[in-house]
Amino acid sequence: MPPQPLAVVVSLDVEEEGLFSGSYPRSGAGLTNIPHLERLEFLPREFGLPLTCLCDYPVLCHGPSLAVLERLLARLGGELGAHLHPWNTPPFPEMPWPEPVSTAVMPLDVFRAKLESLQEAVAAFCGRRATSFRMGRWNLFRRAMAVLPEAGFTVDSSVAPLRHVRGGPDHFLAPADPYWLRPAGPDGPRLLEAPTTQVPLVPGSPAVLAALSDRLGPRGRDAARSIFMKTLTLGVNPVWMPEATMRLAVRAHVRRGGRVVTLFWHSSELLPGASPHFPDKAAVDGFLAKVRRFAGWLRRTFDVRGTTLGALTGPDCSWPDRSSATRPRSTGDWG
Repeated sequence: MPPQPLAVVVSLDVEEEGLFSGSYPRSGAGLTNIPHLERLEFLPREFGLPLTCLCDYPVLCHGPSLAVLERLLARLGGELGAHLHPWNTPPFPEMPWPEPVSTAVMPLDVFRAKLESLQEAVAAFCGRRATSFRMGRWNLFRRAMAVLPEAGFTVDSSVAPLRHVRGGPDHFLAPADPYWLRPAGPDGPRLLEAPTTQVPLVPGSPAVLAALSDRLGPRGRDAARSIFMKTLTLGVNPVWMPEATMRLAVRAHVRRGGRVVTLFWHSSELLPGASPHFPDKAAVDGFLAKVRRFAGWLRRTFDVRGTTLGALTGPDCSWPDRSSATRPRSTGDWG
């Protein structure tokens, strides 16, 4: 029996500069990184890997940035999705928490209104609402996830398995491959979760670590999971991971039955000096060379089918159901 095709998604958080500054301004952040997206044309042209551009509100309201996206999508295809930075997406009611306000506490009517502003900006640009979504700062708690289908989203990619951030949603034990869920409850609409690809070095070790760390109290739990994330987790993010680790992650994922590899990075990481990882043009050039080598290795090693996030919900796709009616106990905020 021939090996199953491997779907590969290249998802990009298309956003303003300032991600790594530690501040969250409502306006005024630069968008000079957006034209650098054109440096990624080799992915669809040479390797058949379309781009899923998850754009935030400032990008969608900026004429020069939209012109770049229009040229890219017209020439190369791909998908335009949505990316929510709530601190710079209207409306802006007074709230008693500092930015970025977590979706664990943000009033749901405020979250709904921000999603609607984002969708209106998408529709004004391309004539339709987005179907794919990613939350800024990975901060999508289940109560907010339940609102996404109301706003027209059918696929979310806000879950990073094995990633642990103190005070953030619990996605530690989330599966690495796409799965259906019903975040609003068993009678609610379905939503496909398409996590970014991260897998454990040792199969089964996350469940053991989670069970043990839960006995250590909040501080010990945070420390244990953070250490695991940094030392025993394999992933395909080309900014976070060495190239050898990325290859090992794909091999491990496929060997364990994985059918989708989802990469991501930020558009601002293509602008020299906008990220501490890439202080100059030489560093960005090296990063793009790494991405090119990895894409070539994927093509040589697997039966790769490039796809977008939205296409994962197509009629030919079959994913497990981990809806609230059937999910196991203690799944955290992902299931």
